[in-house]
Amino acid sequence: MGAGMTARARQADDAALHAIGEIASRAGVTTRTLRYYQEMGLLHPSGVTRRGNRLYSDADVERLRRILELRDVMGFDLERIRLILQTEDRLAELRAEAQRGISAARRREMAREAMDLNARMQYEVEEKLGLLHGFLAELRADASRYRDIAAHLDIEAVES
Repeated sequence: MGAGMTARARQADDAALHAIGEIASRAGVTTRTLRYYQEMGLLHPSGVTRRGNRLYSDADVERLRRILELRDVMGFDLERIRLILQTEDRLAELRAEAQRGISAARRREMAREAMDLNARMQYEVEEKLGLLHGFLAELRADASRYRDIAAHLDIEAVES
């Protein structure tokens, strides 16, 4: 890494770090979006140059992909995305702790916490599914009305 990087950037797992513009372009978002995600606590750069330019690791890029998946595919708002990411981060911490060898009592505590966290994420997904099912029901009702209108006007209806 170049001499212009801070100690934090040099310590970022000795992995290749990428400039904010490169990451934004690859992800199809703006640099402003990445800065906003940082302000919201969703994504943090692994390094910063002396000039203040943000640098992102491959792990940061994966987290950005997860954020975009939750936003674009799942349709979650940023607050729910933050909740999901915090939950996933905590579950990863629990897995790492369990791999270090722990007492049976601690393992039970961790299992209970993991189950609770999983249940919270299931709730978020079920809530989203409920909204989607409601929207689908509205679309189906509209389609039925359109078929009735088409039949009344003697127009061939498109099957859905």
